[in-house]
Amino acid sequence: MGALLSGCGNSNNTSTSGNNSSTSTGNSTGSGQSGKLEIFSWWTGVASSKALQQFINQYETQYPGVKVTNDAVAGGAGSNAKAVLASRMEANKPPGTFQVHAGHGSLLSWIQAGDMAPLDSMYQQQGWNKVYPQSLLNLLTVNGHIYAVPVDMQRDNVLWYNKKIFAKYNLTPPATFNDFFKDAAVLKSHGITPLALGNHGNWETTLLWSDVLLGTVGYTQYNELMQGKLAWNSPGVVQASQTFLKMLQYTNSDYNSLHWAQADELVAKGKAAMNVQGDWAQGYFTTTAGLKPNVDFGWAPTPGTQGIFAAVSDVFGLPSKLSGQNKTNAENFLKVLGSAEGQKAFNSLKGTISPRLDANPADYNAYGQSAMKSLKNDKLVLTPGQGALNPGFTTALENAMTQFISSQNVNQFVSGLQSAAQQNPLS
Repeated sequence: MGALLSGCGNSNNTSTSGNNSSTSTGNSTGSGQSGKLEIFSWWTGVASSKALQQFINQYETQYPGVKVTNDAVAGGAGSNAKAVLASRMEANKPPGTFQVHAGHGSLLSWIQAGDMAPLDSMYQQQGWNKVYPQSLLNLLTVNGHIYAVPVDMQRDNVLWYNKKIFAKYNLTPPATFNDFFKDAAVLKSHGITPLALGNHGNWETTLLWSDVLLGTVGYTQYNELMQGKLAWNSPGVVQASQTFLKMLQYTNSDYNSLHWAQADELVAKGKAAMNVQGDWAQGYFTTTAGLKPNVDFGWAPTPGTQGIFAAVSDVFGLPSKLSGQNKTNAENFLKVLGSAEGQKAFNSLKGTISPRLDANPADYNAYGQSAMKSLKNDKLVLTPGQGALNPGFTTALENAMTQFISSQNVNQFVSGLQSAAQQNPLS
């Protein structure tokens, strides 16, 4: 993964000062014991909002004089929030801190725009340079400066399944696509939807397709695609897209009207047998639905992706236009976000794991412990729809996916991806 991530520090267009704005949103100094703090994210679901509240509770205990506002914006897996954030930045009204994904996508865009301040001194003071994996720090570093604090590590390539349904029909979690279609045929013959899918946010089908792509082309070719070294209309992408279309035949027909959590609900209630989602699905199963891991639900790598961890990390940054009390309050909140205690409370509710190297597996349930083991031992890759790539390519991919699931024209789809990669360089 190191080679994959090393390019993040080589942008020639990036402001390294992060303080090139003339706009001030506070006084020149601040005690951190008064004023306000606005926290901007797209965490509005039951599990994620409860998890975020853990950070807020710890902050308010330490800084009771600060008025905290949770400015979370719902919808579109962050697309709505990103639009609101862009408007606020344009109007010189940044929040205290905001959520973004680690990688070469939107995080890099904000840094290049000069809207984020470097956090080098905070990392030095908190000893975080030795606490977080270097591979993750590389995703947050541009021209030698670190710009964000990671709060979780998520795995995208997870197939969740209803254990009672699988036991009833003597099924095993599919390790290959052939296995998947055999299981799906059995389930369909008994009137059970094999694969639950929700696509109301217009990103879930892209996630499913990217996992099918990873399981089809494998680790090496997948990384070559992510780095712009392999054509997006190559035979492996064509094959993956054909397999993806075949899988759609075994999903609920109303997937365009369901949110991802509603797809999880179908599995939780036994109306569907499987679902492909990231770790946040576990937050729904345990925190929202009250299910028990390895009892009510099981998990496995998506077909063909054994030994690979498709990584997504939520991070928070410091807007460069903050100063005085507002800046101090935001910096203090970032210290809570990066703390061991804060991440322990947050991740256990959200269904994800702490990326800190000193995180204790005993603080997590059976799924969390398995994810930590996978993170330690497996090869890491990034996910195209989750902030890893050029935002222009990601937007083009999601638009092409919308047309693809309607037209089911593979050649048109892969040709569109290749054009998007040429117009939005990935390296």
